[in-house]
Amino acid sequence: MLKWELLDYKNCIANLPNSILKNFGVETNGDTLEIFDKYLEKGYKNVVVLLLDGMGTHILENNLPEDSFLRKHFVKTYNSVFPPTTVAATTSIDCGLTPIEHSWFGWDCYYPQIDKNVTVFLNTEQGTSNSVSDESVARKYCGYESIYHKLISAGKNAYYATPFIPPHPNSFEAICDLIKDLCKQDDKKYIYAYWDQPDSIMHQFGCKSDEAKDMLKELDNKVRSLCSELKDTLLVVTADHGHIDGRNKCILDYPQILECLIRLPSIEPRALNLFVKEGKEEVFEEEFTKAFGEDFILLTKREVFESNLFGAGNVHENALGMIGDYVAIAKTDLTIFNTYEETSGFKGVHAGYTKDEIEIPFIVYEAE
Repeated sequence: MLKWELLDYKNCIANLPNSILKNFGVETNGDTLEIFDKYLEKGYKNVVVLLLDGMGTHILENNLPEDSFLRKHFVKTYNSVFPPTTVAATTSIDCGLTPIEHSWFGWDCYYPQIDKNVTVFLNTEQGTSNSVSDESVARKYCGYESIYHKLISAGKNAYYATPFIPPHPNSFEAICDLIKDLCKQDDKKYIYAYWDQPDSIMHQFGCKSDEAKDMLKELDNKVRSLCSELKDTLLVVTADHGHIDGRNKCILDYPQILECLIRLPSIEPRALNLFVKEGKEEVFEEEFTKAFGEDFILLTKREVFESNLFGAGNVHENALGMIGDYVAIAKTDLTIFNTYEETSGFKGVHAGYTKDEIEIPFIVYEAE
């Protein structure tokens, strides 16, 4: 059976929220994160998890000096989930489940109930701005209970500080201000905060760009300022995934492969979900291997499930139908987009099987 040496589902972002649940005396959804458990035992009034999108360990080390605030408080590296991408990983940190358990696999997911690839967070048909439903397709077919709701249901205090949830802080400064205000309130509480940088800037300019370095320095300074005003608070800074600079190609340039497919690939450009026409399997394998065999690992659906690529645990009831006949996983910098616009528009990429995409930092600041 295939073994994924870079993935450790007992030392990953899906374990972190289970440590929160355990510490607050609420039933967990899976394994906890051992290093986090030890800090939580100290009994701080405020527990804050701040996720900076895309700030993998590799990004942190290559864009900030050793004496920066974030690097000085770096504790260890642990793992994202597979694929290491925002939809999968931020869902895992929101509920304490692995991707195979929650089925929020990536930016675009196939939903057999409506026979469409859907851009999950936008609720639009893949490649268009057309809404597929008045309600979230992902929540309808792959709904889950967040740890926020589990804590609230158990009578605990929990809050979000993200642009997507009221009061909708729409800047990093506003997020930090909200964290500070919440931490001044009495009673023990959990706060989950999210900001979309440095991911956005790296997609546009690349991981080693001056723009990326400037953004990391800005975030570093603002986190330092935030921490200077906190009391009786345990702050963890982490990321959902890392980034690499991509070597991009477009699937439209490979008509022999397209001819074998029922629909365009979904999930992510570095984790391709592929549905193949009946009777075309042999041709597809031959053509895909010829074109991309040195850069991608091609797995059958059976191999995907048997190898626990998306995590162990209880397989979501819709996962089998959502995963195609094959999944192709990037092991180099090669990235396969569905459109020419995307191919030319993205410099920084993620969601593949490389160390720099999977490894994320566990950073701790303790405000006594």
